[in-house]
Order: sequence, then structure tokens, then C-alpha cells
Amino acid sequence: MDPDAVATTRRQFFNRSAIAMMTLGLSGFGGAVLAFLWPTLRGGFGSKVTVGRLDDLLQQIDQTRQPVYISEARTWIAPYPHDALAAAKRAYSPAVLPGMSSGIVALYQKCPHLGCRVPFCQTSQWFECPCHGSQYNRVGEKKGGPAPRGMDRFPVNIAGGSVTVDTSTVILGPPIGTNTTGQETEGPHCAGGARE
Repeated sequence: MDPDAVATTRRQFFNRSAIAMMTLGLSGFGGAVLAFLWPTLRGGFGSKVTVGRLDDLLQQIDQTRQPVYISEARTWIAPYPHDALAAAKRAYSPAVLPGMSSGIVALYQKCPHLGCRVPFCQTSQWFECPCHGSQYNRVGEKKGGPAPRGMDRFPVNIAGGSVTVDTSTVILGPPIGTNTTGQETEGPHCAGGARE
């Protein structure tokens, strides 16, 4: 063999090393992107989340006079009055009615206006967005502010007394003007915003 044909020049070595490093870097980045975009099937937000026993949730709501926040599901579990079920059947999709029939509704924490997290105001007994002042009654129906609809919600399944929230399915909130419970503010507001 000819030694000149087998030998690698310094320039060829650096060119091949640069190409190899670039290939490894792009492969690692591609793998990281795929891992980030791949759906999480182990639980947590984006899947079915078991949030507790129905009796325990209702008892906690009664004791604290406020909905229960479930951080893993990014959900508020709010009470739904049984005497409002007839109105709910006319206003809501069948996907959320089983939870309402059991006395709860699972509300997505995100404001439909610009996505801020909406806290519950203990004094007014409404959900009030601190970003732009949108207001929702206890069951997430819009009462005021710039939001285009009520709070979005998740389907709820109750089996053997255990409550599971399907966070993979977001159901758009009710249109403006929906008021199935007739619940009005019960005290001063926590966040600004004018009532419509």
C-alpha cells in the first residue's frame, strides 16, 4: 500500500472531527426534542388523574367554603348544586354532566381570556382572574370581564366513590350569559373588573 494514500492529513482530520461532533450534537438535540414532545402516559396533567374520594372532596368543600385545588390536574373541583341539574342539561355537553349529577364540576385553572391561573376569592365566592379582571361564579360561568366564555372544564368519572378527572380532554366553557345556578357574589371582590 502507498503510505501517502493511507495517511490522513491534518486538515482531513479536523474536517472529519467537526462533522462527527456536529452529527453527535444534532442527534442529541433531536433526541431531546422527541422526548419533550412525546406524550406522558404515566399520569399527571394530560392524562386521567385520580383526585380523591367524592365524599372527602365534598366534605372538604363544605368545611372550607371553597373549591378544592388539585395541582397535579391543574383543576379546581367545585361543588355543583343538585337543584340546578335541569338547567345544566340544557346548557352543557353530556361529557360534563356525570360529574355535575354527582355534585361536582372540574374546572381548568386557566382563564380562557389570556391563560392566567384563576384563583378562588373567598369573600365573593367567585373565581376572579387577577390579570384582567374576568369573573366567574362558583361553577365557572362567566359573570364579568373580557373573557370570551366561562371557564373550560374536564370530564369527570366516578367509580367506586373515587373521582378521576380526564385532563386530556378540555371542554370549552359555557357561552357568555349562561347562569345555571343563579349564584351571585356574596361579598367584596378580590380582583378588579367590571361586571357586565
